[in-house]
Amino acid sequence: MLRLSLLIGVLFTMIASPMDAYALNSIQGSGVKDEVTVFIQQLYKDRNSLLIHQQPEAIQKYYNQTESASRYAYQMELKRAKYIQTWAKKRGVRLVSAEPVIRIARIKKNDNLATVSLVQSAKISYEYESHHLPPQSFGIGTRHALTLIKERDEWIVKKEWYLDPLEENPDLIPDSPAGFPQLAPHHEASQTKGRYNRERAVAYANKYAGLAWGAGNNNRYNRKYRDYTPLGGDCTNFASQVLGDAKEGGGLPMSNIWRYHGGGSQSWVQTDAFEHFLLYSGYGRLIGKGTFTEVTRPSDKHPHGAIAKLQPGDLIGYVLDGDTDHFSIVIGVDANGYPLVNSHTADRYRVPFDLGWDRTTKYILIHIND
Repeated sequence: MLRLSLLIGVLFTMIASPMDAYALNSIQGSGVKDEVTVFIQQLYKDRNSLLIHQQPEAIQKYYNQTESASRYAYQMELKRAKYIQTWAKKRGVRLVSAEPVIRIARIKKNDNLATVSLVQSAKISYEYESHHLPPQSFGIGTRHALTLIKERDEWIVKKEWYLDPLEENPDLIPDSPAGFPQLAPHHEASQTKGRYNRERAVAYANKYAGLAWGAGNNNRYNRKYRDYTPLGGDCTNFASQVLGDAKEGGGLPMSNIWRYHGGGSQSWVQTDAFEHFLLYSGYGRLIGKGTFTEVTRPSDKHPHGAIAKLQPGDLIGYVLDGDTDHFSIVIGVDANGYPLVNSHTADRYRVPFDLGWDRTTKYILIHIND
């Protein structure tokens, strides 16, 4: 997508493409490296624990409540914890664990200040309250830029910037319609004889899901393609790759409008143009459009909800304030039939399709014609 604020560009510049810089560098002294690294590891461990146990006191020590930027960073962590717990309750699931893997790209220290660039790959697991099913897991990957300050011989977070996929208002999460989710037909990818290879498309989406836990390719994007994250987001570029990569992806033929040659055309990388191309080129067909409630509730036309008509390799567009803001790839369902998606910016792997969105979001359900 190319709709996110310039914060993405700032983040990308500060983090300096951490997918290619997992090793620590720019460190002034091994003592600083060890000290700051230990602090960062514990900070993210406790913050992920907050998602599960909802104990704000566990992370208060990492922030200065008298400074606005530090207080804001603390409040954002409380908000995201409330969001994911509210979402879980609305969906009839219980979060059981949140496990971070931190890769520090850069540490720079100047007296009592340290700036840190890192990426987090978080594995979040949940189980259904009313079903005897094994825990289900999904992955989220985020890029972070922090400023730390040492006060009274302890490091605390002075500022932090990152694109949080869980930052929506928890009070706006819609309830689940009765019977949602449930297993429905077409919940497994299958090889087709048409021009669109769904099996390979899903495999591509899983391999190149980037920083998210569970993704392949050592958590790196496909280097054949430019990363559009610093220009506003890479979600549509990734969706186009899934559909059109001839070697590993779905293999849909490029056109003079939708193409990649050293860079993507407007229809390849821009959300609205991509949506328009799919629906008017014959490559895709609109199954339904509406809020979470509208696309999940049963009807005569869609007994399991319109969302259940999507097959692995299909797409979901996310509309905010009348504009298509994001695209994700349907890769299957969990053990209870919940539709799961992969995407870039922020990187997601097997994530429930509505996690990180709210009742103001409208979903565009697009079936890719085989």
